[in-house]
Amino acid sequence: MGQAEVFSQFSQDRPIRVFLLDDHEVVRRGVHDLLDAEDDIVVAGEAGTVDHALARGPALRPDVAVLDVRLPDGDGITVCRELRSRMPGLACLMLTSFDDDDALLDAIMAGAAGYVLKQIKGSDLVSAVRTVASGQSMLDPATTTRLMTSLRGDGGDGGDAGPGDERLAGLSPRERDILALIGDGLTNRQIGKSLFLSEKTVKNHISRLLAKLGVERRIQAAVLATRAGGPAAEPGTPAGEPGDRREQSGRRA
Repeated sequence: MGQAEVFSQFSQDRPIRVFLLDDHEVVRRGVHDLLDAEDDIVVAGEAGTVDHALARGPALRPDVAVLDVRLPDGDGITVCRELRSRMPGLACLMLTSFDDDDALLDAIMAGAAGYVLKQIKGSDLVSAVRTVASGQSMLDPATTTRLMTSLRGDGGDGGDAGPGDERLAGLSPRERDILALIGDGLTNRQIGKSLFLSEKTVKNHISRLLAKLGVERRIQAAVLATRAGGPAAEPGTPAGEPGDRREQSGRRA
């Protein structure tokens, strides 16, 4: 779908609904005024904190969320992940003052559709909103390839990993299932729904598998999952561990 088609789709049926998250009021007002001046875009709402964004965002049903990466009470990447778990069709555009490789990688894994610096020109930001609203990405392919290659290199993810990696061999069948879904970019909530587990149980499994893999971050586990490339059990199959079966039957694990 080209830019002209995107403009036509939203301007004829309805404008692109945008939700803003930034802790600086001046920045929010500036972006609000910039986007609201466009005929095919309307700012449906805004927030200055993570809590406010998570409480208000879903009710507004935006098409695009423009999210500041660094916030006093958390980060926009977490907001991206949580909002997308509730609204899978939401396009998140990360807006930051910092050119941070780690933040970019985390944003990619959280499902962000775009990542731009606040130094961007106003007209380019408007174009970025239209681009991600159309389902396209504003993540530069060369940059993301470089970053993923860096993570896969020696020391980036704790060493190479393949199907025969002994760390992966130490995972239980359920942990392997969860690792594969992490590699697909699913949130804890989405993993829970796929495997019929509570979000708390998923978090516990992830904590254990990270420890077994010898990594500290979810993104590192995702890279290991990508390198391993082994088949996972079909999402939704009955859990293979006693604790999982107890939870599915409604008893406390």
